[in-house]
Amino acid sequence: MLIGYARTSTLDQTAGLDAQERDLASAGCERVYVEQVSSVDVGERQELARALDNLRQGDALVVTKLDRLARSMTHLMGLLGAIEAKAATLRILDMNLDTGTPTGRLMLNVLGSVAQFEREIMLERQREGIAKAKAAGKYKGRAPTAKAKEAEVVRLADQGISMSEIARQLDIGKASVHRILKARKDMVA
Repeated sequence: MLIGYARTSTLDQTAGLDAQERDLASAGCERVYVEQVSSVDVGERQELARALDNLRQGDALVVTKLDRLARSMTHLMGLLGAIEAKAATLRILDMNLDTGTPTGRLMLNVLGSVAQFEREIMLERQREGIAKAKAAGKYKGRAPTAKAKEAEVVRLADQGISMSEIARQLDIGKASVHRILKARKDMVA
């Protein structure tokens, strides 16, 4: 059985999602799992988890493009391991790639490695640029958003509001709220 998976990063990308669903149907997918969530939110990709759970021996997970499935080579290899553990394969339509063939498996590894290499080179250049800017005294870094809201965090905590609710209200991470309150507690103690 061919099982399709379609994903867009945001809710307003309906045309892209419609195109993926159309291409997956044209490829013969009998079942298609669809979600609109960022690839970074791996824990939130429930439909991908459902698609993987429903794979059986001889099935193929089909995606239109590699970036609809994985965010890194490590993530891709993890997904591929899960697919192969079920004796299934992966097909990527825009690359005409099928991991059920030796050539398809080789091409996936080569393309994934090139993508990973490009990302690492980009990050290296970014680090070099930051170091150069710091040396010239021009790099300030990212503005500390949670630190700027410290007084509001303390005020809300004093009102008995939970850390989760404070984080939600102030649009900062719960860990940031915890850090601010812990630092305040340590100063008092």
